[in-house]
Amino acid sequence: MQNTVTDSQDMRAAVLVEPGRFEIRRVAKPQPEPHEVRLRVQGCGICASTLPPFHGREWFDYPLAPGDLGHEPWGIIDACGDDVASVSVGQRVAVLSHKAFAEYDLADAETVVSLPDTLAGQAFPGEAFGCVMNIWRRTEFQPGQTMAVVGVGFLGAALIRLAAAAGARVIAISRSEFSRDQAVAMGAQEVLSLDEPGGVAAAVERLTDGRGCECVIEATGKAEPLNVAGALTAVGGRLVIAGFHQDGPREIDMQLWNWRGIDVINAHERNPAVVVQGMRAAVDAVDAGRLDLEALVTHRYPLQELGPAMTAVQQRAPGLTKAVVLMDGD
Repeated sequence: MQNTVTDSQDMRAAVLVEPGRFEIRRVAKPQPEPHEVRLRVQGCGICASTLPPFHGREWFDYPLAPGDLGHEPWGIIDACGDDVASVSVGQRVAVLSHKAFAEYDLADAETVVSLPDTLAGQAFPGEAFGCVMNIWRRTEFQPGQTMAVVGVGFLGAALIRLAAAAGARVIAISRSEFSRDQAVAMGAQEVLSLDEPGGVAAAVERLTDGRGCECVIEATGKAEPLNVAGALTAVGGRLVIAGFHQDGPREIDMQLWNWRGIDVINAHERNPAVVVQGMRAAVDAVDAGRLDLEALVTHRYPLQELGPAMTAVQQRAPGLTKAVVLMDGD
């Protein structure tokens, strides 16, 4: 290792010992390989994709590894492997890593994204914001288009903000009154309730003089809203699937999709280089005022309350858009 800030050999990490129950344990601090950096984690976002292992599925083996499920961290580089020359100890960064519900985690040096001084002291779950920017890129938005966003959680709210800043007419659709209010705060001109899915398509048809929306983003990961999104997409329009669909197959109206000739985009990225590109774009968007961290990162929990934090995310606690866990002292 090139440089280290501390010689302490252990750390605190959250361990999911069984569905629904974390324990905080002291475990060995990880040591970086030549191409890796070690991050002293300041905080880590909680992603909805981690809820299935938290609740329990037959294909998961418990206990999970220390820190596992945490993949949206930011913090300070604490140590660098021998081959790392692009970054240095002491830099505040966001990284791609996978065991960041812990005080320290490892990441490939090529996934490090430097955070500017303008973000000092602010929570920055970089991977999550990188997803937002990559979804936004895949919309191929053109000024003057009408965009519908189906589902206004973290992704939906952030995408509404970007779309409004780019000059879109935004129609936001959500079941939650809080989410609809937040959509307006993010710049949506129209809001509709998803509690009446049969009426949403008719309402959008009225709002668009029968044309539908040139771009529709589905951000729920649920079957019914996906079909609603398809029904809102104009002839020759673009349906962007941002929701994480992980609870079985989907039955869609392919006849409608065919007839309208819509482009269907799966906006989930699996190439780490593309994810990092999105993270860098997110830093620029926050710096430029196109994304508001304070409005989007709404709930903060200490590491020892990770379990209740997961439950709050699952139940969509009042006012919650994005939750993060913070390490003590940061």
